[in-house]
Amino acid sequence: MIKRQFLLFLGICFAQILQAQTVSSIKKVDALLKTLNTPMSKNVMVIAHRGDWRSAPENSIQAIKNVIEMGVDMVEIDIQKTKDGELVLMHDTKLDRTTTGKGKVSDYTLEEIKKMYLRNGAGVPTSHRIPTLEEALDACKGNILVNIDKGYNHFKEAYEVIKRTGTAKQVVIKGGKRYDQVLSENGDILKNVIYMPIVNITKPDARAVITDFSKQLKPLAFELVFNTDTVAMLKDLSFIRKSGSKIWINTLWPSLNGGHHDDMAVEENKAEQSWGWVINKGATMIQTDRPKELIEYLRKKGLHN
Repeated sequence: MIKRQFLLFLGICFAQILQAQTVSSIKKVDALLKTLNTPMSKNVMVIAHRGDWRSAPENSIQAIKNVIEMGVDMVEIDIQKTKDGELVLMHDTKLDRTTTGKGKVSDYTLEEIKKMYLRNGAGVPTSHRIPTLEEALDACKGNILVNIDKGYNHFKEAYEVIKRTGTAKQVVIKGGKRYDQVLSENGDILKNVIYMPIVNITKPDARAVITDFSKQLKPLAFELVFNTDTVAMLKDLSFIRKSGSKIWINTLWPSLNGGHHDDMAVEENKAEQSWGWVINKGATMIQTDRPKELIEYLRKKGLHN
């Protein structure tokens, strides 16, 4: 009798712990979504490029788990499609650089892909396997927002996985096409996903592209790309936030941000000329290869929860 009561007590405790964790996850995602949906929020969101690829293989489940532990707001992942139509996490169309496999992802079935191992940043094979998009979204659900890159060509297939995993509120799909083309190609599901336009603001039609999207779709954010910091539009990007969208800037490497990149902040110890500069231009979302250091910088400034 005592043993039965003890087991019942343990069962109740375990159930309460699971319930508390679920509630905690919901609150965490709700807080992230509130920031994402508030264009004028002073909080700067941190996006980890391919996860924590310095400590785990890029686009791996472990790389995702690491940035969740860091307190990152969003993880960027890339997808490719296998021979049998399954979506897996992979930046390159070929397996050679990041796995023990050779050749194109599209030449292998998922079963064959799952027999391969991921390589770390130094090219050394690890024990980590190539995850499917579904496995990655399951790991992210309730824990972190997700940005799918290299995914526009698989828009409809990705949406089916998003729908199946119940992560539609957490996932952003992005692309570099104009609104009319995005509408004609994916109009039937565009209202059911979070779509973010990528705009190269060095191009003469950049403002027209942004204005068109703002009127027709009202994106949560625009990803802005520029290889020089003398672009006229950089003098005043406030029109984007006033239209109801956040501003996403990549600090990954110089050609994406006019030279105001992560290595300048960390290796050259010039964070103000890098992260400080893009924030002063209006960035409220920063994609980085240095998520830990960027979070520390922002928290010192009172710009990250």
